[in-house]
Amino acid sequence: MNLSRRHRATSHVETGSMNDIMFFLMLFFLIVSTMVNPNVIKLLLPSAKSSKQVMKQPITVSINAAGEYFVNKKPVNAATLEPELKALIAGASLDQPTVVLRVDASLNVQKLVDVLEMGNRLKIRMVMATQAQQAK
Repeated sequence: MNLSRRHRATSHVETGSMNDIMFFLMLFFLIVSTMVNPNVIKLLLPSAKSSKQVMKQPITVSINAAGEYFVNKKPVNAATLEPELKALIAGASLDQPTVVLRVDASLNVQKLVDVLEMGNRLKIRMVMATQAQQAK
């Protein structure tokens, strides 16, 4: 008498391609994380034909479309902007302090001129941030 044995089905999951997928995902997230801009204040910067990048750790003064002032991402009243800058300059150990102005393109030019005059009074080098124009 020939007894037939039951054939057991074994399940096996191939994981060789999973390593490739995980490697590409890790590579993608590493590349994307380096492109993230740490400045969280949304501004539409004006464009410029020439550009010069500042490599020091500057003080950032931002003015959004609503006319709100920010110093290093901290909201500041327009009246207290000059004393705040003066305190930051006094605390910085830089030979020539640099302030990067990030002003929304739709904003009135007078606010930009007021901040530039303030920097002139404090003897601060001011640089206006722009976005590069794309070549057509």
